[in-house]
Amino acid sequence: MMGFQYEIKVVEDYGNMDMDMSWNGMIRELVDKRADIALGALSVMAERENVVDFTVPYYDLVGISILMKQPQVPTSLFKFLSVLEDSVWFCILAAYVVTSVIMWIFDRWSPYSYQNNMEKYIDDDEKRYFNLKECLWFCMTSLTPQGGGEAPKNLSGRLVAATWWLFGFIIIASYTANLAAFLTVSRLETPVESLEDLAKQYKIKYAPKNGSSAAVYFQRMAYIEERFYDLGQIWQSMQEAKLPDTDEEAYARVRASPSSSEGFAFLGESTEIKYAQLLDPCNLIQVHSGIASRKPYAIALQKGSPIKEFTPKW
Repeated sequence: MMGFQYEIKVVEDYGNMDMDMSWNGMIRELVDKRADIALGALSVMAERENVVDFTVPYYDLVGISILMKQPQVPTSLFKFLSVLEDSVWFCILAAYVVTSVIMWIFDRWSPYSYQNNMEKYIDDDEKRYFNLKECLWFCMTSLTPQGGGEAPKNLSGRLVAATWWLFGFIIIASYTANLAAFLTVSRLETPVESLEDLAKQYKIKYAPKNGSSAAVYFQRMAYIEERFYDLGQIWQSMQEAKLPDTDEEAYARVRASPSSSEGFAFLGESTEIKYAQLLDPCNLIQVHSGIASRKPYAIALQKGSPIKEFTPKW
């Protein structure tokens, strides 16, 4: 739009300051006047503002996020059986068999049952001979919306059937409630939701990229007063975990984690973390976007560059 010629040069790093107060990456290109403009996901930091100028921010307040292994939910064809304990399923099966046998015995020996009073019920439209097979079928279908069908004629058999119906109602209601809670909890299960959660556990190692703005932030906080003592411990844990040198190395370490509850978690700027997660949503997940060190993105220019006067107000 401004009608000037330009040449694009790719630089590996945005720019970080070492112990000798010297810069590398994009910032070094600007300081040495080998470039006029540095464009990228470049955070506005106090150290950088001392050696270069920044335009009006084009993206506001990018914080630090956590990139972790996507929780893997185990799938099974018989997962619905895990809602109740094995002992509960065994007791339900035993109650089903015992109730069916008792119903058969009552119908077999009761003088008021259909099989012992066929002449009394000869005019009835529904006639059901409750042998053992029919009793097993009746108790099974009583647990379904289809219903068990014609109940026994004798009073003792009807009492057994009514007791089984009450038992089945309680079991089905309890199973339905537990199934809904089981599925909800398994989906919401997240081992780590914040930086404090990372600091309180020991199975997951975590670190930012070596020399990144996130690493500088935690390194600074490690030396500030006693109220940041927890962050001092965090920085020590990061150094023990070995800071990755590149984003690709960090992402590979996250993917290689055995699970979401152990392995490695990467701390970086939320925009880059979100982009990495969008590229591999099956293996990566972004946790707690923008937890700290919120900084804007801007275009960097040489110190005192006249181009700054012509940059648009985003």
